[in-house]
Amino acid sequence: MAILNYTTKVDSNRTIMEIQQCLVKHGASKIVVDYENSVPVALTFCLPLQNNIIAFSLPCNYQGVLNAMTKDKNVPRSMCKKEQALRVSWRIIKDWVIAQMAIVESQLVEMSEVFLPYAITKSGNTLYNEIKSNGMLMLKNE
Repeated sequence: MAILNYTTKVDSNRTIMEIQQCLVKHGASKIVVDYENSVPVALTFCLPLQNNIIAFSLPCNYQGVLNAMTKDKNVPRSMCKKEQALRVSWRIIKDWVIAQMAIVESQLVEMSEVFLPYAITKSGNTLYNEIKSNGMLMLKNE
């Protein structure tokens, strides 16, 4: 089975807009697209959590998607390009966000709970990256 959405022709900006609309519909605010060299690499947004506003950042690792597409024998070599990987990456993120919102709507979890690994810490890293680089030390009682 080939990587999800590998044939998409939908422009990344359109997909990002669809993700933004979905997040806003579910209570997100202050949505910002982060760019590196004119390439959209993350979507940062805020959610309320117990009278606080928490920032979250969803990364778009298009290079990882490009690597996966290149390794996948079912993906035509003509599609293994940065621009296509970027489109595919954002479509995968959109599908994931929509699936997560279905879980939220069914009241299995809260919205901030779904995005917790992507919460931005005081150091500016995501919670996931903070734990990855510092191990579980930050979660231990001192």
